[in-house]
Amino acid sequence: MPPRDNGHEEPVIRDNRKIDPETGQVRESAPAEEAPEAPAGYGNGELEAQLAERTADLQRLQAEYVNYRRRVERDRAAVREQAVAGALTELLPVLDDIGRARDHGELTGGFAKVAESLESALTKLGLSAFGQKGEPFDPTVHEALMHSYSPDVSEPTAVEVLQPGYRMGDRVLRPARVAVAEPEDAPAASDDDEN
Repeated sequence: MPPRDNGHEEPVIRDNRKIDPETGQVRESAPAEEAPEAPAGYGNGELEAQLAERTADLQRLQAEYVNYRRRVERDRAAVREQAVAGALTELLPVLDDIGRARDHGELTGGFAKVAESLESALTKLGLSAFGQKGEPFDPTVHEALMHSYSPDVSEPTAVEVLQPGYRMGDRVLRPARVAVAEPEDAPAASDDDEN
């Protein structure tokens, strides 16, 4: 290209239109574009290596970002679960009071409707009560407040539920407080083992 008067090269204009503007006819083929030349000092192998390196870097960054998003979503879910569990734990004494009022026949009128609404809302949040009379004693979900022996049981059993337990999903918020009875032959067996 010839340099201009100011020392700069003139710009190159390529017409890539498929229709010739002068004749209005469709061109047979678009003018061939020149392949860009490699920068001085770089061979094709070096450019391909740099391209592969940059591609690997981008893939690594994308994988890190995906992992970050998953971790943030998991942390958000854990924080939400902890917040709900904390709020539900604070409401357990209220549920105990409602249960005692129901047992004594004092849960009537508008108070009964409020209690039902509260219990329904807490159930929607995932709260469920557990601990039934006659269940086998499980120290992971039961807290034994009283102990006795009985011929009516064949294994340690919750014979009375003093306070129901509550869980949210698999998480125990409060163990069921129970009276436990064991079979009567258990103390005799332990006495024989000592002699």
